[in-house]
Amino acid sequence: MQTHSNSQASAVLHDSAASTLPPSMSGSSVSVRGGIEGARSHDLIAEEVPVAMVYNGVSHAVMMASPCDLEDFALGFSLSEGILQRPDQLFSIEIKPGEDGIEVDMHIAGDCYARLREQRRNMAGRTGCGLCGTESLAHVVRILEKVMTKPLPGDEAIQEALKNLKKHQPLQLQTGATHGAVWCDGQGRIVQAREDVGRHNALDKLIGARLREHGDQAFRDGFALISSRASFEMVQKSASVGISTLVAVSAPTALAIREARKSGMNLIGFARPGRHVIYTCSDNTAQEKVL
Repeated sequence: MQTHSNSQASAVLHDSAASTLPPSMSGSSVSVRGGIEGARSHDLIAEEVPVAMVYNGVSHAVMMASPCDLEDFALGFSLSEGILQRPDQLFSIEIKPGEDGIEVDMHIAGDCYARLREQRRNMAGRTGCGLCGTESLAHVVRILEKVMTKPLPGDEAIQEALKNLKKHQPLQLQTGATHGAVWCDGQGRIVQAREDVGRHNALDKLIGARLREHGDQAFRDGFALISSRASFEMVQKSASVGISTLVAVSAPTALAIREARKSGMNLIGFARPGRHVIYTCSDNTAQEKVL
C-alpha cells in the first residue's frame, strides 16, 4: 500500500467533540463471592458503544468499540477494509456523539466512495466479529498485495516486547476487558500502543495512529504485537497496510497462516514468556504444510 507523509495523513482529521465523548470505562458497585464473603466492592468496567462509520453521508458499518482514539480508528478501519488505498483519500472527519452512540462522519474521495457503493456492504459489526453483513463469499478474503520482505524479529526482541506489553494496556489492567495492539521497534521496544474492547478495533486504531504520525515510514522497521489470537482478519488487515510481521499471544487459524504465506508476511503465534511459535516467514525456512 502506498502511503503519504504524516502531515498529509493527519492534517485532514479534526477532533470536534473529544471533550464530549463518553469515558472509556466507568465504575460499578459489585458484590464479591469468595474471599471475604459478602463483601461489597467497586469495580472499573470497560465501556463499549456503537460507533457508526459514515462515508460521504451514508452509514457503512456500525462497530462496537471503546470510545477513544476514534480518529485513529476511522483512518485505520478505512484503510484495512480497503475502502481507502491511501491516507490522503480521507479529506475530513467529524466525531458526533449522540444518545444512541457515536457517528464518525468522513468525507472521502469520490472514486473511493463509488467503489464502496458498488460493493453494497452494510454490515453491523460486533466485538470480535469482522464479517457480519458481508454480502458474498467473494468479499470475505480479499486479494492482497505482497508485503515487503523482512527478516524475522530476533527472539530477544519478541520476548522484550512481551515483557512490557501489559505496561502499555492501562484499560486492560483496570478493567480486564480490552485487547491491545502495539508497534515495536527492531529491539522489541514498544513505541506505540492502542486498546479497544475488540481486537480488530485495537489493530485498526494502531494502524491509523502509525499512519497519521509516520506516513510512509509507519511500518518500515519493527513488528506488530497483538494481545489476541491471529485470525485471518488480523492478518488481512496487517498485510493490507504493509505490516511485514505480526506477532500474536495466542494461536493463528489455518486460514490466517495460508493468507500470511500468500502475502509474504512473517506470522508468529503463541508468544508467551520464554517461547513463541513461528508459523510463516518470508524466506520459507520455518514453514510447514497446514492441512
